[in-house]
Amino acid sequence: MNDLVLFLQLAVQLGTPLLFATLGGILNDKVGNLNLGIEGMMMVGACAGFGVAYHTSSPLLSIVTAGVASLLLSLLYALVTVTFKGNQTVTGFAITILGTGIANFSGESLSGLTLSPSFIRIMGIQIIPVLINIPILGTVLFSQSYLFHLSLWLAFGLYFYLKKTNYGLIMRMVGENPAAADTSGINTTSYKYIHIALGGLLCGLGGAFLSLVFVPRWQDNIVAGMGWIAVALVIFSTWNPIKAIFGSYLFGLLRALSIKYQNISFRIGNNDISITSQIIDMLPYLLTIVILVLTTLSKKRENQAPAWLGKSYFREDR
Repeated sequence: MNDLVLFLQLAVQLGTPLLFATLGGILNDKVGNLNLGIEGMMMVGACAGFGVAYHTSSPLLSIVTAGVASLLLSLLYALVTVTFKGNQTVTGFAITILGTGIANFSGESLSGLTLSPSFIRIMGIQIIPVLINIPILGTVLFSQSYLFHLSLWLAFGLYFYLKKTNYGLIMRMVGENPAAADTSGINTTSYKYIHIALGGLLCGLGGAFLSLVFVPRWQDNIVAGMGWIAVALVIFSTWNPIKAIFGSYLFGLLRALSIKYQNISFRIGNNDISITSQIIDMLPYLLTIVILVLTTLSKKRENQAPAWLGKSYFREDR
C-alpha cells in the first residue's frame, strides 16, 4: 500500500507541469490561436527560473522570472501570428526550436548545478496538517509542492472564467467568430494578445516546476517532450480546464510507470512476457495518438475545436 501511495504521488508530480502547460494551451486555442510552441516556452521558463533560483535562492523571484520569460516568447508568437498574420503552425514550430535553443545555450553554464538545500526545502514537498491523515489521498494530494496546489486553483479559476464571466464569453466568441466579435465592438487583437501572453506565462510555470521542484538541478532537454503531450491534452480535455486536470494526471501516471518500472514481467499460461522500459516510455505518446484519433471521430459540437482555430483574421474580409 505504501508503494502504491508513493507511486500515485509521483504520478501527480509528473502531471503538474502538464496541467500548467495544458491550461496555457487552452487559453491560446480559445482565442483561435493554435500554439505549437509550448515545448519551447516550457524550456525557456525552466531555464530562466533555474538560473534566477541558483543565483538568488528566491522562490518568488524565480517563479516570476520563469513566467515572464515564457510570456515574452509568447508575445513574439502573438506578434507574428496576430499582427503580421503569419502561419500559426509554422510559427509554433519556430518558437519551440527557438525556445529550446535559447534554453540549451543558456543552460551550458548551469549544467550540473544543484539548487540550495534551503530553496529545495521551501519549494519541495509541503505537508498540510490534518489533511495529510486522510488515507491514501492525504499523501497523494496534501504532501506536494505549493505549485501543485496553484495549478489546481488555476484550473478551477480558468473554468469559472470561461463559463461564468462575460470576459470568458467574449474570449470564446473571439475564437469562434472574430468577425462577429469585431462587429460587436470587441477589440479582438487585444483579447488575443492578452490570452496568448497569459497562456505563455502558464507554460513557463510548467517548465519552472520541472527545474525548481521535480528535478532541482539543470539538465539539457529537461522538458523531454512534455510540451507536445500538452498539445494533445488540450484536445483530449476538449478545451475544458476541469477535464485537463484528470488528463494531466493520467499522463503523469503513464510517465511514472516508465520511471518506477524499468521492466515489467508476467506470465500467461506457459509463456513469460516481458515489457521493456522502451515500450513503457512509448505509452504516453501512443496514448496521444489514440486520443487524437478518437477526438476527430467525435461529432459533438461541444467537443470540437474553436471554429477559427489556426486561422488568421483579416478585418477587411469581414
